[in-house]
Amino acid sequence: MPSSPITPFRIDIPEADLVDLKERLARTRWPEAEPVADWSQGMPLAYTRELAEHWRTTYDWRKTEARLNAHEHFKAELDCLGIHFLHARSPHEGALPLILTHGWPGSIVEFLDVIGPLTDPTAHGGDAGDAFHVVLPSLPGYGFSDRPAETGWGIDRIARAWAALMADLGYHRYGAQGGDWGAMVTASIGRQDPGHVAGIHMNMPVAMPDAESLKDLTPQEQKALADLGTHGEWGTGYSKIQSTRPQTLGYALTDSPVGQLAWIVEKFQEWTDCDGHPENALPRDHMLDNVMLYWLTGTATSSARLYWESYRDPDLSEVGAPTGCSIFPHDIIRSSRRWAANRFTDLRYWNELDRGGHFAAFEQPAVFVEEVRRFFRLVR
Repeated sequence: MPSSPITPFRIDIPEADLVDLKERLARTRWPEAEPVADWSQGMPLAYTRELAEHWRTTYDWRKTEARLNAHEHFKAELDCLGIHFLHARSPHEGALPLILTHGWPGSIVEFLDVIGPLTDPTAHGGDAGDAFHVVLPSLPGYGFSDRPAETGWGIDRIARAWAALMADLGYHRYGAQGGDWGAMVTASIGRQDPGHVAGIHMNMPVAMPDAESLKDLTPQEQKALADLGTHGEWGTGYSKIQSTRPQTLGYALTDSPVGQLAWIVEKFQEWTDCDGHPENALPRDHMLDNVMLYWLTGTATSSARLYWESYRDPDLSEVGAPTGCSIFPHDIIRSSRRWAANRFTDLRYWNELDRGGHFAAFEQPAVFVEEVRRFFRLVR
């Protein structure tokens, strides 16, 4: 029996909430257009209006709700907080349990296209030996998980909760995977639960260069640092606000669906491999599915608080668990192999991809699945 209560959960948004959303969209008070011809001041007015009108008149949440509910969902009480998770068991004997962790501004919908290939590879042209039991939680304060009412829910506490969840599910040996905040949580799991973790895999592993490597940077490392510098100068307004004043920001995003839409979709444009337009990387309805996980649950404020908890002093301590890393070319932080090896001391898999961005499973589901399979073949 699990040490924490685990109860079935079903997503069932009241129709009144969907009506309210459409009414709010119809009453949007719009700003003037930007005086530039690109996204350099943020999400352009014309595209924002176009996407908001599609959201109001065409987008079908019930279709996505049904797609989500095709899987089993549960709530677990972990460290006195209700955590929502999707649990997709594999039909194959010997499947490896795998906990997948999203980041901000992501959600569990990022992974919907990879659940099938991961859990039932033979139904998707793969081998039964690559099968996983998938556990997909919503971070505290995100989606259908409860919102912490106290401070202290940072990366390490989340990682301990995830390890407890896997134990409660009877998974005494498991893998962990994540990107963005999910990569930080996954690294912390590898550090805190080495006796049970078969291995960890990350897209966007966070590992900084040491003083010695800075003396002799490769061209790829030079570009990675230059891109990170540009991001620091022009792309971190969101994180500075969320890490310092999440409550103040939350009033606007919780009240205005267009505000919530723009706050997230701008990141899809900036962080995906999209050649300038987010719909080159993600269908508009997929982007709206993700926005809905924030809007319908009213979690703009609580999700931003993770930055307040963990952003200013990230834990970059050494991790000894078997590690695999997949580096996508349009990600925000792109470590080099030697930087990563200084932090992840049992680095067994490294691959630098030729396409894809920050939302790897969302943008490149087939590539993502193959990367996860390749690493975990080494540690099963």
